[in-house]
Amino acid sequence: MTSRAYALPDPVSQPEFYADVPVKRLIAWIVDMILIGIISALILPLTLFTGIFFFGAIFLTVSFIYRVVTLTNGSATLGMRFVGIEFRTQHGDRFDLGHAFLHTLGYSVSIAFFVLQLISIVLMLTSSRSQGLTDHVMGSVAINRAARY
Repeated sequence: MTSRAYALPDPVSQPEFYADVPVKRLIAWIVDMILIGIISALILPLTLFTGIFFFGAIFLTVSFIYRVVTLTNGSATLGMRFVGIEFRTQHGDRFDLGHAFLHTLGYSVSIAFFVLQLISIVLMLTSSRSQGLTDHVMGSVAINRAARY
């Protein structure tokens, strides 16, 4: 294992990486919820509509898989890509499968308990890097995606 320098952008000298991130995360979350709802609804006919009785479980399963797959493949969900933000690890790298799984697991636990979700929201609104609870635990950040030429 090699030692690396901390490579996340500094919120004081490079504030543009963190500008409007909490608002963008909210918009991305709404877009993702809509997409997950559509995917979950499309699964219902495959269950011969018996999935109506356990739609919550279908929604949670689709949500978990959706988040892990999209975070692994681009370090951002489709909603995050839409608003131009992405996750980075504590070393500044894009998420791999392990980071995507752990972040999604942390998000799922936070969503399950209102107080944890409330703490996460407060942290996003008050911390210098706009990190939620899971981000603080993992050392990850959501940043504005750099322009690609």
